[in-house]
Amino acid sequence: MAKLQIENLPDELYSQIECLASEKNFTLNDAVIHLLTQSLSFEPDKIMINNQPMSAILQRISNRPRVNPRDFGLTDSTILIQEDRNR
Repeated sequence: MAKLQIENLPDELYSQIECLASEKNFTLNDAVIHLLTQSLSFEPDKIMINNQPMSAILQRISNRPRVNPRDFGLTDSTILIQEDRNR
């Protein structure tokens, strides 16, 4: 079986892996393998939210029409950002 050595691993990331290992009763090695397996086998169709595949939810979100804030009597956010920058 192959070995993997990671250099310059940020302390915060190492701590998060330690916490995961502790929560799931894994060794550090098992926790890293678990995380890598999850990230490499990511398939949006297999992730279900309220019994709907994530890909369908993302598609519905991208198909939503853009809303103009002026239609609702609101100030356009770009104007607010510009005013904030000019302060």
